Amino acid sequence: MDALVILIPLFPLAAALIIASGMMLGLLRDNAQEVFTAELTTYSLMLSSLMAGCLFIADLAGKNQGTFSTGEWLNSDTLAIHFNFISSGLSVRLAALFSLLLSFISHFSIRYLLHNRHFHLYFFILSLCSFAALIGMLSGNALGTLIGLEIAGVGNYFVLSYVFQRPTTSLNALHAFIADRLGHAAFIVGISLIFVWHNTLNWADINALANEFTVGEATGISLCFTLTACAKSAQLPFTLSALRTMDAPLPANTLFFSGFMLHSGVFLVCLLQPIFSRSPFAMAILAILGMCTTVFSYLTGQTQTNAKSILAFSATGQLGLMFIECGLGFFEVASWHLMAHALVLCIILLTPQHLQSLVSAPKRPTTLPFGLYTAALHYCWLNQIIDWAFIKPIRGLAVDLSYFDDHIIDRMMGVPKLSFPTLSSLAHNEIPPLTTVNTAKPSHILITGSGVAGQLTELAATSVHWFEKRFVADSLNRQAVRLSRQLGHTANRCEQIILRPRYLILFVCITFLVAF
Repeated sequence: MDALVILIPLFPLAAALIIASGMMLGLLRDNAQEVFTAELTTYSLMLSSLMAGCLFIADLAGKNQGTFSTGEWLNSDTLAIHFNFISSGLSVRLAALFSLLLSFISHFSIRYLLHNRHFHLYFFILSLCSFAALIGMLSGNALGTLIGLEIAGVGNYFVLSYVFQRPTTSLNALHAFIADRLGHAAFIVGISLIFVWHNTLNWADINALANEFTVGEATGISLCFTLTACAKSAQLPFTLSALRTMDAPLPANTLFFSGFMLHSGVFLVCLLQPIFSRSPFAMAILAILGMCTTVFSYLTGQTQTNAKSILAFSATGQLGLMFIECGLGFFEVASWHLMAHALVLCIILLTPQHLQSLVSAPKRPTTLPFGLYTAALHYCWLNQIIDWAFIKPIRGLAVDLSYFDDHIIDRMMGVPKLSFPTLSSLAHNEIPPLTTVNTAKPSHILITGSGVAGQLTELAATSVHWFEKRFVADSLNRQAVRLSRQLGHTANRCEQIILRPRYLILFVCITFLVAF
């Protein structure tokens, strides 16, 4: 029965390849082929759901061994990666649930997107995201999970943005995509630490060797995956990424909220339960982040007036409760909470009358104090804090690196500039010609004053002007003036760079990485 695990992600992958081939060959461009594309996607997901259900029943009956390997993928020195899958436990339960939910989403999207010019593209991305989500759940090694989550994240980005050609949703999807990339960067650092310290990327081996991890090693790895989980499951400070996705059309929202992407962070925490259990500090961080997100979602949810925003903050609040459960050690409770929440969320999104009921229900007058209500109305100024703490320093660092590359690296390598200068840039960079020195005798009276103090000031100003004109201005040539200006601009530039706080933050982050 373990071999059934291969067929679960294989069916949506085959559907995605068929749709992509038809689009490239020009066979799936008209409205007449929409029925074929929709039925292919829906039936493939139903077959995946059937295979996952059979595997889940076999797991309950004790017929599964727990893992299934199909061979070696990569072997380089001490790094060996196999095509292995998990065929029991939480991964199988989630695969059975989410494959069923994805088939419901596919069936719902047919009526919503009928005769849309992006119909075939949407169902191609839906099949590809379904394949990636199932691979992320069922993969037996960390690299396979990372690949699945990466493909699913890119697919969701295109669904949330360019499929429907809306500039606002494209910008919001970009913010969510950047937050997702930060989580994946932390994921890569975490699995790199695991490989360096224990020379394995297999989830089963990692959990089996959990008792051999020192507290420091477990803490470093757990904190990396905590950051990944927060970015994937929209916990603070990434909570508003879930709200931004609500500007997308309803099928895209449903795919993001009920297609495993929003719940993948909690899944990773539950998957690494033995590692987190070795680090009380990381579990305390999980509980604190979950509590802060729950409180933040509750307060801001009180000020929302549309159904999608209410649902977004309700979802992040529930995910915060799952983080609290994991932080308290109730990983099994968190896994069942995850499944129940995904099911209820999918039902709400696929039945519009439930969304309308969120708005049409009578609202109780808020009991929040005025200051707290104002903070919640502005999302506790989370956007401004993120801009100040992350976006502006990173943008400034990018500007500095670009300047260093253009003015230092390119000049050392002799690379010519490819961009054509404009009139404004020429006027900005041109050194103004030296004005001819007036040979006429200038006025000795620069300022006028009265009294002893005024006379002394007049004498000092006249003396300094005479010295500057006689020994400085008249003795310098054009090359010296140009060199002095360049040195002055360089000195000012270095001073501005040194005074920027982001470099201090960068050095602190490097110190933490070296320490771990």
